[in-house]
Amino acid sequence: MRAVVTVIGKDNVGILHKVSGICAEMGANVIEVTQSVLQDMFAMIMLVDITGMTADFSKLADDMTSLGEKLGLSIHTMHEDIFNSMHNI
Repeated sequence: MRAVVTVIGKDNVGILHKVSGICAEMGANVIEVTQSVLQDMFAMIMLVDITGMTADFSKLADDMTSLGEKLGLSIHTMHEDIFNSMHNI
């Protein structure tokens, strides 16, 4: 099972470190990351393997949302099945 984490907001030092740190704390493995900085705007999409997580998926999602609020970023965590359903016609 995998999850998709998206991060959008003003660029700051350590965003990738903080987001991946939450994944590491919960035993979620970061598989792939793509990120861009456009002027001062940061955008990242992260694919995370959640098979070996030590916490519930909802805890991961809540912690990511809380981190986003703390850093002034929009961070969304979505189970891959929901992500795929949203993007299939």
